[in-house]
Amino acid sequence: MTMAQSRSRLTSLAPQLLVDDLEGAIAYYRDVLGFAFGEPWGGFYAIGHRDGFEIHLKDAPKTVADRQHRRDHEHLDIYAGVEGIDDFHARCVAAGADIIKPLAQTPWGGRDFYVRDPEGYILGFGEITK
Repeated sequence: MTMAQSRSRLTSLAPQLLVDDLEGAIAYYRDVLGFAFGEPWGGFYAIGHRDGFEIHLKDAPKTVADRQHRRDHEHLDIYAGVEGIDDFHARCVAAGADIIKPLAQTPWGGRDFYVRDPEGYILGFGEITK
């Protein structure tokens, strides 16, 4: 059976980000990006929900060298499609997001921008406009 013939389908995909400050990460994703969180599980794991999507935050060490390399080369950790990119961008600006690549037209017919969260993760947000 080929993938095209498969009767199964993915119903969700959630990135898990390792964070040094779980409470700070929850506050950022809640206040700046609009995710809703319940109580962290076991004091070290939190799941945020927005528009049918999830982001998982885990209080765990990560390598400083890897984070620096990703920042230096603008490697994305997450890319999300957005309907209403102008409104979402305005929300991020108003909430004080660290925008490292301004909202701009892309060569592939969209508009996108990048933010860096307090843990150093780089998130891209874009909308296809053509």
